[in-house]
Amino acid sequence: MNPETKRAGAEGAGPLRVVLADDAPFLRQALAVALREAGFEVVAEAGDAPGLVAAVAEYEPDVAIVDVRMPPGQRAEGLRAALDLRRDHPATAVLLLSAHLETQHLLKLLDRRGRGFGYLLKERVAGFDQFAADLRTVSQGGCVIDPDVAAALVAARRDPVRLLSPRELDVLHVMAEGRSNSAISSQLNLELRTVESHVRHIFVRLDIPPADDDHRRVLAVLAYLRAKDS
Repeated sequence: MNPETKRAGAEGAGPLRVVLADDAPFLRQALAVALREAGFEVVAEAGDAPGLVAAVAEYEPDVAIVDVRMPPGQRAEGLRAALDLRRDHPATAVLLLSAHLETQHLLKLLDRRGRGFGYLLKERVAGFDQFAADLRTVSQGGCVIDPDVAAALVAARRDPVRLLSPRELDVLHVMAEGRSNSAISSQLNLELRTVESHVRHIFVRLDIPPADDDHRRVLAVLAYLRAKDS
C-alpha cells in the first residue's frame, strides 16, 4: 500500500478511513454500505478479533469500529483487541459498538494514551446521522460514551465496594453467586424485606442509577468482582 494513502482522513486530505469489525455479517455489511454512502472509506472488514488486529496493522485506519463480543470465544475478545490497538496503534481511534455492556478492561482503555475513544450500545444509537457524528468526534480525538457505560465507569473509578457494610458485603457476595433475593434471605437467615433493603442500599452506595433490576444487579456484581481482583 502507498504510505501516502494512509490516514488521509486524519490529515483532512480525504475521507475518514475505517476498519469495521463485527461478527454478524449482515449487520457489518449493512453498516459498511451506510458508511460508504456517508463519505467514509471502509478499508477493511473483520469478523473476529484476530482479523481486526491484522486489518488495523495493515491499513492503519483513522478509526476502528469494534464489537465487544467476537469469535473465537464470544466474550470480551473485541474489548481485549481494542486494548491491544490502543497500545500498538495509538494513532487509530477506537469506537466500541456493541449490544453488551462490558466493564472488563474498560478503565485500562480509557487510561491508555491514544487517539479518540467511544463506547456506544447498539440499541441506544439514535440513528445513523448521530452515529456518523459520533464517529467523526472519536476520529478527531474526542470521547463518546453511552450514559449506561458512563455510569458503570463512575462506579468503577470510585471503587465504592469499600463503602459497604459487612452485612451488605454478605448480601452482595451471595448475589454474585446468581441468587435471587428470596434465596439470599434463606441462605443468610434474613427476612426478605431486610434483604431488599440491603440490596437498595447497595445500589445507592455503588452509585448505580435507576434501571431494570437485573441490569442493576449485574453492575453491582461487576463492582464486587472487580474489587475482589484488585
